[in-house]
Amino acid sequence: MSDVSHVLHVKGRVLVGPQDVRDELWVVGGRITYERPRTAGEVTTVSGWALPGLVDAHCHVGLDAHGPVDEVTSEKQALTDREAGALLIRDAGSPSDTRWIDDRDDLPKIIRAGRHIARTRRYIRNYAHEIEPGDLVAYVAREAVRGDGWVKLVGDWIEREVGDLTPCWPREAVEAAIAEAHRLGARVTAHCFAEDSLRDLVEAGIDCVEHATGLTEETIPLFAERQVAIVPTLVNIATFPRLAAGGEAKFPRWSAHMRRLHERRYDTVRAAYDAGVPVYVGTDAGGSLPHGLVAAEVAELVKAGIPALDALSATAWGARSWLGRPGLEEGAPADLVVYAEDPRADVRALADPLRVVLNGRIFA
Repeated sequence: MSDVSHVLHVKGRVLVGPQDVRDELWVVGGRITYERPRTAGEVTTVSGWALPGLVDAHCHVGLDAHGPVDEVTSEKQALTDREAGALLIRDAGSPSDTRWIDDRDDLPKIIRAGRHIARTRRYIRNYAHEIEPGDLVAYVAREAVRGDGWVKLVGDWIEREVGDLTPCWPREAVEAAIAEAHRLGARVTAHCFAEDSLRDLVEAGIDCVEHATGLTEETIPLFAERQVAIVPTLVNIATFPRLAAGGEAKFPRWSAHMRRLHERRYDTVRAAYDAGVPVYVGTDAGGSLPHGLVAAEVAELVKAGIPALDALSATAWGARSWLGRPGLEEGAPADLVVYAEDPRADVRALADPLRVVLNGRIFA
């Protein structure tokens, strides 16, 4: 790795935006500049195709399949994401305190949504605050203050007495909770697999929905009209058949439902995109999935029918703008990834970063 006091010269093709391509940029003191600096010191040159540091907008650092993990494991998770080029993470719910990562200039930047908020016995054990509707506003307020401008609800989950996915919250509860989050300056997202919770959440003012496999021709126009974003996490939805097989004996109705959601996943994402619903890249790493899957998720969006340039934007320019973080602008922190091939021509190039630059430091 290089010292941030050295000058870094990135040349080749710098993809500042979808239509803004430059021949070079410089990094001085960890910041981007497009003016050639005057320096008598060391200059390190990297050549290739440069993108802003990728965004994984649904990732869980500090979490595994059983709950919170220690700092050593959290560090390994963050390093794996960095090696994959994911330099900005929206941590969509974690019971671990990962604030110590903010003091590390060699680890990805994290935007936290606090801890999941779920209905009692209606989510994965050890993950969430498990509460009843009367406490929802208070818990949302607490996590809005603890997070980095986001709050994460569990919008639906299996209800054992019904044997299928059902909404977790009454309409009036989510209306009050989302209003409180907005009053405190936080946006709200929700885990939703099924169909039935979506209309209430969107009409209550939610900002984003995770997974969104339950979108239909009735709710997609509502999402588009309100510009409610979705993060499809298709690499996670690929696990639905295995989950369905594991639960079929006890919950056959739920298993059949999960298979239907899986079978139409690509059509659902493409229909949402075609309607103008904002779509962003997220992997759901940190639960049952490993970290470092951001390139695989972009490839899944392309497989669903989203054009390559828009799939790139969903993890680069567009995603950073949505999260309020800079890309490759003058004076921005030097967080970028360099590839040997043009990722616009083939998004599979994202799976093989040539160099990762974080806060001006070069990592192979």
